[in-house]
Amino acid sequence: MTPEEYDAWYRSPRGAWIGATEFRLLANALEPRSGETLLDVGCGTGYFTRLFAARTGASLMGLDPDLAWLRIANNQGGPNQGYIAGRAERLPFGDRSFDRTIAVTSLCFIRTEREALREIVRVTRKRVALGLLNRHSLLYLQKGRHGGSGGYRGAHWHTPGEAHALFDGMPVRNVAVRSGLLVPSGGWLARRVEAILQGRCLPLGAFLLAVADIET
Repeated sequence: MTPEEYDAWYRSPRGAWIGATEFRLLANALEPRSGETLLDVGCGTGYFTRLFAARTGASLMGLDPDLAWLRIANNQGGPNQGYIAGRAERLPFGDRSFDRTIAVTSLCFIRTEREALREIVRVTRKRVALGLLNRHSLLYLQKGRHGGSGGYRGAHWHTPGEAHALFDGMPVRNVAVRSGLLVPSGGWLARRVEAILQGRCLPLGAFLLAVADIET
């Protein structure tokens, strides 16, 4: 998938609904405050970076190793946003540089994901939120088996237990895992199910959310 195709997908009816649902889960868990700083690790074309900047009043920094994807992010960026090239495994920031940090499915494509997460924890002062792909989901059966297909090719799909265990031994507390997008088709049934089950900690949604507070 090209960066142009990826960015356009979020403007399709299904992509817009999935993106909005994931953003709501992330924002409710992360609880960013106006004036805080937020890092988006693996920001891609900046979809979530832009949403957080526009809707929370936080100042956003997006990081990605791919210059073609960052070019789109920069072209569409607005106030309170900045973008930089870099890798999650070696973040170019000092300790506790950001109030809060997100990584939305980017760790699913990093083989040394624990190394990347240590870096994320290192540069964060308050809270970390990870978006991961759930191996115990309908989407995995559709798109994740046999190495994955489309934009999911090569992705690592986590179980809820694996998502929780990513933080083992790190200076964090209050680790919590929940999920959303139980029926990721985006149709009327998917929207109805999501509305009914909103806020319940079910482990079968396609989007796994792992959240942890940084120890002070």
